[in-house]
Amino acid sequence: MGKQQAEKQDNQRNRKNGFDPVTNYEETKKQIGYIPRKQANQADYDRIGFMSGLEVHQQLLTEKKLFCNCPAGLYHDDDNYDAELIRHMRPTLSELGEYDGTALMEFKTRKNIIYRVKHETTCTYEVDDTPPFPMNRQALEIAIEISLLSKLNIVGEVHITRKQYLDGSIPTGFQRTAIVGVEGEIPLKHKKVRLIQLSIEEDSCREISDIGHYRTYKTDRLGMPLIETVTYPDCVNPNEVMEACNYIRFLNRSTGKVRTGSGAGRQDVNVSCRGGHRVEIKGVSHTKWIPELTHNEAFRQWALLAIRDKLRSRTRREEWKMTHRRINWFEFQFQFSPLIEARDKRYKIVAVNLPFFKGILSHFTQPGQCFGNEISDRLKVIACIEKPNMTHSESLVPEVDEEAWNKIRKLFEAGDEDAQILFWGPEDDIATALETIEERCLMAFDGVPPETRKSLPDGTTIFERVLPGADRMYPDTDSAPIPLTEEYIEHIRQRLPGEVIERYHQLREWNVPEDTYTYIFKRNLYPLIEKIKNQLGIDARFTGSFVGHTLRHIEGKYPTNPHFSPERIFDLFQYLKEQNLDLRLARKMLPEVYNHPGMDFESVLTILKFKRNSREELVGKIDFLSKKFDEIALKNSFENKVNWIMGRLHHVGLGNISLSELRHIVEQVLKAK
Repeated sequence: MGKQQAEKQDNQRNRKNGFDPVTNYEETKKQIGYIPRKQANQADYDRIGFMSGLEVHQQLLTEKKLFCNCPAGLYHDDDNYDAELIRHMRPTLSELGEYDGTALMEFKTRKNIIYRVKHETTCTYEVDDTPPFPMNRQALEIAIEISLLSKLNIVGEVHITRKQYLDGSIPTGFQRTAIVGVEGEIPLKHKKVRLIQLSIEEDSCREISDIGHYRTYKTDRLGMPLIETVTYPDCVNPNEVMEACNYIRFLNRSTGKVRTGSGAGRQDVNVSCRGGHRVEIKGVSHTKWIPELTHNEAFRQWALLAIRDKLRSRTRREEWKMTHRRINWFEFQFQFSPLIEARDKRYKIVAVNLPFFKGILSHFTQPGQCFGNEISDRLKVIACIEKPNMTHSESLVPEVDEEAWNKIRKLFEAGDEDAQILFWGPEDDIATALETIEERCLMAFDGVPPETRKSLPDGTTIFERVLPGADRMYPDTDSAPIPLTEEYIEHIRQRLPGEVIERYHQLREWNVPEDTYTYIFKRNLYPLIEKIKNQLGIDARFTGSFVGHTLRHIEGKYPTNPHFSPERIFDLFQYLKEQNLDLRLARKMLPEVYNHPGMDFESVLTILKFKRNSREELVGKIDFLSKKFDEIALKNSFENKVNWIMGRLHHVGLGNISLSELRHIVEQVLKAK
């Protein structure tokens, strides 16, 4: 649709209804007081009652999986597999004879779950054909160690339970999990955040695709040992949430016993506002996304509360009822391309009338999104109708002309305060779609529905599933409790590394640049800095800056080299000291060392065309360069001469002598002359 045509339709809409969705969107955005995160301060978050906590997941560095003897940490490509399994998930009753809401929602989707299996990484336990082996004791010890570092109280017995998952991410339909520690705390810069618990559990499958009624997973990650650290909702602004998450991840890495890399650490963020409800943002893979996500989620809930109040002022939830009509494609001349495609696929099209919803569908919820997106998201997830799956009478970009909407309004004899939806899809999905639309609209009368949402890189979220409840947990009768004696726990306590907060203070004492801390803790490089300081006597500030600036720059510039270990930096520094070469030469050598970690350092210097020069040789060049400068210089000052000579000696001096010392020598020689 061209811009002029869209504007024409928009103007027609304004004239006929006196209502402009775009204007309504902007006005409702102002009404709830939404502001971009970078402009927000603590007073803004206090106004809406921002509250947030974390569930931080971290894979453990073990040889085998948690409940079987398959190797852990071996991955395969999406198309590299030996067999496929297909399953259909069904909910089961809890111990109290109740169904979990999430399980019922997933059952409603009628998903076909396909698993791509690689024999090398999967056994009959993973597909629920064999009972579990005893829990991996190596993984349990790591979990206890991290629990102790988190000031958690270790349980007397580890009781394994089953947590139901019907999204297909685990072929058994449940995840085996066990609490290891309870009631701890972590220190932030200005406060402490309380911890509820730390659990050990098996990781889930990796999703490959989710289209329509087919969801595909691969099982290489399935069953790998994973810990989950859960905090209380003690964070009162987005930056605190990110700081707490970083601390937990740094603490986990400080043991050197957790996996690193893409997908090894993931976090779910729980967010609410005053009067809202806990909403879980699932699978946030980058901590830097957390501030924007939590900011927008809190204001999304604030917007939903405003929508609730508007609806309640218009009608009662008990009296509200939507109506729908099947539409004949050939009675309308739709120009919207998704509608044309749906017609060609012989999809059914249905119109829905929503009484008293005028101004609600175009009500602001998130940047670039309105309440209509809340409905569309659920049609995708629950009714399995791929987007675009609907349009509505308040679409921010006109997709159906006003003449068609007026025709639809006449079918319903709609009132001036009503809004309309058009959706389309296969016949088998229409009933579920209608139920989904009505359910979400009724939820709007209550405010914020408890749900799990998926994070997007732009800082917004989309609906993923209903928030699970306690009904999905029940004991695992296949696994015996594991007693933990005081002697065993004390033995683990004796080998704990230093706390992250202590390492933070030590870095500050060493005057290591503060902009390197996140990288140092993320890569667990503190032990390397400490080792270089203690064994080689090299200033920690220099080493911290080297790894936090130079190494980070190299890793960002070149493709990841799995064969390079930061420990190679120790060898490099040791070599330079033994050869009486200046440590600053390491900055020139590092790119070659990073890309060719097996190469000896002498060969690296040869590649760099480095030549050893004695102090006497360097001093001997100064007199010649001084005369050369006098011949060519237009502005002959002492400072200019020193700088010019240093520029000529920099390359030959680097590595042979400290450049600050070389400058001092140049100045002394020139003054003597």
